[in-house]
Amino acid sequence: MKHFVYTIRDPLGIHARPAGLLVKAVKDLDSKVTLQKGDQSTSADRLLSVMGLGIRSGDTVTVTLEGGDEEANASRLLEFFEKNL
Repeated sequence: MKHFVYTIRDPLGIHARPAGLLVKAVKDLDSKVTLQKGDQSTSADRLLSVMGLGIRSGDTVTVTLEGGDEEANASRLLEFFEKNL
């Protein structure tokens, strides 16, 4: 299991467009990805669930990866977060 913590910098948070991009990026990985904000968590490949977390700018999320090539997938996903969120 691999995880990283990230603070959202997008001024609008994770709304429909970036949530869709995130779900697409996660589906391309061979790891199960979980997104957690506070005490709520969801599978990161479920668009409505990701949007349901209500993640805003400045919120800190924990991303957990299980299975597959966790190290490489975590690096790819962190890069995605830095570019898009």
